[in-house]
Amino acid sequence: MVDAQTITDNERWAGIYKLLDRNSLIHPEFEPQEEIKEFIQSCKILVIGAGGLGCEILKNLALSGFCDIHVIDMDTIDVSNLNRQFLFRRADVGKPKAVTAAAFINKRVQGVTVTPHYCKIQDKDEDFYSEFALVICGLDSIEARRWMNATLVGMRDEDNPDSLKPLIDGGTEGFKGQARVILPGITSCYECSMDMLSKPTGFPLCTIANTPRLPEHCIEWAHILEWPNKHGERKMDTDDPKDIQWLYETALARAKQYNIQGVTYSLTQGVVKNIIPAIAATNAIIAASCCNEALKIATTCAKNLNNYMMYSGNDSVYTYTFEHQRKDDCPVCSTSATKLDFKGDKTLEELMDYLKEKPDVQLKKPSFAVGGKPLYMQAPKQLEEAMRPNLQKSLSELFSSGDELTITDSTLPFSLQVIVTFV
Repeated sequence: MVDAQTITDNERWAGIYKLLDRNSLIHPEFEPQEEIKEFIQSCKILVIGAGGLGCEILKNLALSGFCDIHVIDMDTIDVSNLNRQFLFRRADVGKPKAVTAAAFINKRVQGVTVTPHYCKIQDKDEDFYSEFALVICGLDSIEARRWMNATLVGMRDEDNPDSLKPLIDGGTEGFKGQARVILPGITSCYECSMDMLSKPTGFPLCTIANTPRLPEHCIEWAHILEWPNKHGERKMDTDDPKDIQWLYETALARAKQYNIQGVTYSLTQGVVKNIIPAIAATNAIIAASCCNEALKIATTCAKNLNNYMMYSGNDSVYTYTFEHQRKDDCPVCSTSATKLDFKGDKTLEELMDYLKEKPDVQLKKPSFAVGGKPLYMQAPKQLEEAMRPNLQKSLSELFSSGDELTITDSTLPFSLQVIVTFV
């Protein structure tokens, strides 16, 4: 692939003014070109993710006039990324995505400075995030989205307007996608829409352990059963190639034992990270929508009405926009505890299983406490073993109806407060 020539600043702004005028975002009487340019240039933006969606977002922002862009990504470039993540070349394989994407944009588009951060979003504190006018997420991880959403909501101070950091979230899944604008503490947040997410695919444990029939069964066996046996309490890092390689080799050996075909490295990644194949066209459409919202916020040329756009390209090109409402008992943007009716004669383990299946909670390894007193803790190992008998006790033995449970989980960036009423 031959790189095109560098885009000059004058060429870029000529295109931007045409775009704004064509979409009726500039009134011809006022000719506010310099004012618009000032707004956009002074807007410091953070892009989270430099993958398929992130590459499109970075390119669009740079060509839309934004000059001060930062990008965070903890991943490195794999050869499988090159078919759609167009800021990378074969020589870049193995390099950090954030660093490589930033270098490409800085070289190609004059007047733009993209600053890379090769790290996890959790490595940055609130002081870092408070530097930006708005944040755009192009992530493929629900956990990362929940963390970022909770962080920005927690940063908002009603007495300080500058503490409000709009979050534009884009996501794709095959031929489907969505883009939304979140104004922390004002509109619905990401956590408010957890019940809209499809339930993660799972397999019965007995099938995985005893009668595997699919390559996915072998991979889940290596992931759920063999990993703890071999590595103890060390948590698997699904972004570490060494951990994925161990899983792949272990699952492959299991598959050979049961004459199962189809275990590959890429399938192993897909199963443990719940990866859906990416479509470049979907990424382009959703990124364009995200950057259009960023332009509207930065220029104050358009008022945000609907805050959620859904796209489907499965059978045709279909979009639908609506205003997603806040949940009164949202654990992040509301001050109210979640209410739950549950039978008092059910065990704590049954409550745990129920919450794991609940789509708007999506717990994996929850710990429970009531009134500051722990009921069950997942770690450390000695404490988990000591409190394990509580799992078989009825809820009425452990606490009273109407008590407020505090639930923590490695997937949650916050503690979940649940008032349980026995029925």
